[in-house]
Parts: sequence; structure tokens; C-alpha cells
Amino acid sequence: MPWEFGGLIKKLRENVEGSENVIFSTHCQNDLGLSTANSLAGAMNGARQVECTINGIGERAGNAALEEIVMAIALKGDTHFDEENGGQMGTGRIYTAINPVYISPTSRMVSEYSGMICQPHKAIVGNNAFRHESGIHQDGMIKNKNTYEIMTPESIGLMRGESESGAGIVLGKHSGRNAVSTRLAELGYELDPEKLNAVFDRFKIVAEKKKGGLEDEDLEALVSDTAFSSEEHWQLSDLQVTTGMSGIPTATVTMVGPDGVGRFVAATGEGPVDAVYKAIDRLIGVKLNLETYGMQAVTEGIDALATTRVTVSPMSDSNFMATAIHSQSGNNKIRTFSGSGSDGDVVVASARAYVSAINKMITWNKRRAAQAEAEEGAAKSAKIAAVAMEN
Repeated sequence: MPWEFGGLIKKLRENVEGSENVIFSTHCQNDLGLSTANSLAGAMNGARQVECTINGIGERAGNAALEEIVMAIALKGDTHFDEENGGQMGTGRIYTAINPVYISPTSRMVSEYSGMICQPHKAIVGNNAFRHESGIHQDGMIKNKNTYEIMTPESIGLMRGESESGAGIVLGKHSGRNAVSTRLAELGYELDPEKLNAVFDRFKIVAEKKKGGLEDEDLEALVSDTAFSSEEHWQLSDLQVTTGMSGIPTATVTMVGPDGVGRFVAATGEGPVDAVYKAIDRLIGVKLNLETYGMQAVTEGIDALATTRVTVSPMSDSNFMATAIHSQSGNNKIRTFSGSGSDGDVVVASARAYVSAINKMITWNKRRAAQAEAEEGAAKSAKIAAVAMEN
């Protein structure tokens, strides 16, 4: 234990003849996870050389970690090694000649050359040492970085800059509304409370499935998918897909309609996406042509968020018709509607994009119907007025 080890150094200094001419050195193993504490206890009791290793690598459980000892002395060496705190010799102030800004790059170099990867939660140099995912941590870091960090990442050569809100914020399943809102504002998105709530709800669903947190690109995809979508007449509630090499792809889709009632239907198709689209068509009662379909990964990795973009147009015998006048020829042509959707599941992303395009088509039809009704009403009013003037 640290007090035992410190006492051993003290006993040697006080009882070994000529100890005043000797530099006592510590070489602590990490069997109980106390190598750093034992090394510092030795320094407090007169040891003036500490043998340690980068990242704490070594035989068995490893050795005392250089980065931990250096930063502990850098932060506490001036104030916590005097007689009042148990120090046994000298001025009570200890220091090293190591420049800590090289700690992070040196740690990465040793890890790369040795092939021994640091655990993510390793003190000082672990990937998560300066990252904050918990909602209460993020709120505290946004208000004051000293709330949870005794040192800055820049002090060990880790340039955080403006990424992750400049506070090591990792937007994950534990993140709160304040952290998401702050990061969106930094990315240039000023959303009203209703849209922010919609984005945050989608964020929590995606973050629950995605390990390692969401990148800025993921967050922007969710904003595009949620906050900037058209009025939601139909909402995708759930879907289940069965597919494979030998079976027939089958999809069961559940949606909530404009009346707030949930409905579900099953359909088969050439593939899982085709089965989902046919189920949606049957459930909503539309007949559409899929004009374009495209998908791309927002970020890298197996758990990357997928963004799907589709373009649809109503068939000639569909209940929804949408014609537009060509700007050059003046001829009527079938209007197309685009939609986008994002999710960690490519089939869900495809379904969200398709529903988004359908909602746009429904909105456009309703507006055209309201416009036609208003024009008809205005024409009737004008005709009545004309008749009245003649009389």
C-alpha cells in the first residue's frame, strides 16, 4: 500500500549509513493498480528517481505510468509534498524536467510501435480521458470546463480545438437536450423548440443503437431528416422485415395516419426495400413510380448512419395526381417529389425517405385543392357581383 511503500523509503533514508549521498529510486509494479500511488508516496518520502513507462506497459500488470506521475507532479508538486502533507525532505516542492505537451503524441507512438493499445478509459492518454457523454457532465462542461477536468487536453499535447463543442462532448445515448442544442447551434442550426424536440427524439433513438456516439455529420443528417421534413401526415411507427436467399422477402409496416390511428399491413417484394415500399403503398392507398433511389453512408464504420434519398411520382391511375407546367415548353408534366431519411438500418432509412416523399406529395395536393377551391370561390363571388351590377 502507498503508506507502506512510503514508510519503506523513509526507513531506508533514516537508517542506511550514507543515505544522504544516495539517490533513492522507485520501481513499482501495478499488481494492485497502485503503482502510481506507490511511486508518488516514495517521492514524498525522499525518493528522487521514479522508474516508469509510457502507457504503463510492462510485464504482467505493467509498471507505473509515466504520464500519470508527470501530470500528478505537474499539478500537485508545488503544494502537496511539503511537511504539512507528509513530505520528508527538501523544500516540499518537487518537479520533473519533462515537457507534458509531448505526452499524448509519445503515447500514440509507443502504442503504434509496440502494438499494445491503450484501454479507452486509461488516465491521461486514453481515448475517453477528455470525452464527456453523460448529460450532466456535458452540461457542466459547457458552462465551465473546470467542472470535470483537472487539466486541459492541450496541456498534454491533445489539441481538442472547436471539435466536440471544445469541451470533449460526445453525443451519445446519455446526452441531454442542452448538449444536443448547443452542438446544433455551433453547427449553424437555430431550431425552434418544436423542431428541436423532434430532432432530439430521433437522436435518442439512433444514439441508443450507435456505439461511440454520433458525429457532426450524423447530427446534420438527423436535422435534415426531421426538422426540415414536410408536414407529417403519415408517420412510420414500426417495421419488420424477413428476407434471405431462399425465402420471399416480406415486410410488415406499422404507420400512424392523420387521424392518429395506427395501422399495419404486410407485403412481399423482390427485396426487403421493395416489400416495405409495397406495404406502405397499400397502407396509405397510393400508387407511385419510384423514379430514383440512392443511399450513402454519412460516416465510416459498420454502425455508420445511412441516408437514403428517393424521388417518386404518382401513377396515372393514382388517387394523387400532380402535374406541373414545363417552364420552356408550356406542356403539363407529372411532378416528382423527393424525400430523404436517415437511420442506422438501411431498410428503415429507405422507408423513412419514401414516407417523406409521400408526405410532400400529400401536402402539395392539399395545397392545390385549397387553391383551386379558393379560385372557384373567387370566381363565383365575381360572377354574383357582376350579376348584381347588371340589375
